[in-house]
Amino acid sequence: MRTVRELAGAAKTASRVLAQTGTNEKRRALCAIADALEAHKEEIFAANAQDLRAAEEGGMRPAMLDRLKLNEKRLVAAAEGVREISREADPVGCAEGTVLRPNGLRIEKRRVPLGVVGIIYEARPNVTVDAAALCLYAGNACVLRGGKEAIRTNTALMRVMRGALADAGLPEDAMTLCEDTSRESAGEMMAATGLLDVLIPRGGAGLIRSVVENARVPVIETGTGICHVYADAGCDWEMAVNIIRNAKCSRPSVCNAAEDFLVHASEAKKLLPRVWHALRPYGVEMRCDERAYAILDGMEGVVRAREEDFATEFSDYILAVKVVDSLDEAIEEIALHGTGHSECIVTESYARAAAFTERVDAAAVYVNASTRFTDGGEFGLGAEIGISTQKLHARGPMGAAALTSVKYVVSGSGQIRE
Repeated sequence: MRTVRELAGAAKTASRVLAQTGTNEKRRALCAIADALEAHKEEIFAANAQDLRAAEEGGMRPAMLDRLKLNEKRLVAAAEGVREISREADPVGCAEGTVLRPNGLRIEKRRVPLGVVGIIYEARPNVTVDAAALCLYAGNACVLRGGKEAIRTNTALMRVMRGALADAGLPEDAMTLCEDTSRESAGEMMAATGLLDVLIPRGGAGLIRSVVENARVPVIETGTGICHVYADAGCDWEMAVNIIRNAKCSRPSVCNAAEDFLVHASEAKKLLPRVWHALRPYGVEMRCDERAYAILDGMEGVVRAREEDFATEFSDYILAVKVVDSLDEAIEEIALHGTGHSECIVTESYARAAAFTERVDAAAVYVNASTRFTDGGEFGLGAEIGISTQKLHARGPMGAAALTSVKYVVSGSGQIRE
């Protein structure tokens, strides 16, 4: 088992090759990876089954087991996501603007790879595929360190991808997996200055906070997802029910799932029972403020909320519910407890929709659509390395372009500065 520094050193060497690799070569390698993933699916599923058994025996929650699971549909989607990345415009070498100065200097701004990207993430095997493919297309090598729950699956995925990469004539060490899933290996990645050019944490609040607070390597912060759906006065009830059901229940363990449901007081008495009926088949526990509780009191799965429930990413079949008196109050609630990820308003009012999108500070703001669309594939990026909730460098779903930096190429004819 290679150490983090050994992996990062090998990746650094490979990154120099990738930086000079042409678009067509990268596209061929990505298509080879996608084909290999599908060709070796039985090997991958067998490894995933072992991870699932171990996780279930260890008491992992059903919602988190779902996040760990790879099935035919998900693997095919991952492979197609890799192909979609290859069809995107190559960001590397792209000229973002040219300025001709009065002294004759020609200054061109070009996109260039970051170098070596480290990613620390939890029990989501699809991240292994997405991250490796995006880094490759952006001309970066990567060092991946997943959670112990998915180590067999991640190892199988990486073995298949590295083999396809070698067959395509590119260095295997452009993609590496740290098989040591201990806290020590995470600490080594945070301290790998000079080897890792950037570190991206992807997971729960604890993981992200630990990396942001302790890393000596530059960090791109991907955010936790305390996402809200707000049902406005006069909203379409059927639309509101469908959106909150999808946002909460389609995959509750992911960061773009809704955690809080805000409903205008004028709609609460009629709308909340409809939401309860829609969520009950999924076993959703509704943690309600006093006004919502008074409406749903006695219904199965309805409990009184604690204040901290409105600031919690449950990643489970749990929904915090609050009745608000105005759009202003809804926006204030989102500002207080949101994490800058994805926020939604369900409304029939153009003016209130415009006010919501203008005033809510988040990477993605929705009008009459589920927060579950905050995803690289859904945004046309093929996949994403994470959802950035910070404001520097990149925000929202991060595709290949977000994994590049810039350099200025300055051409002259002998100019000197006086």
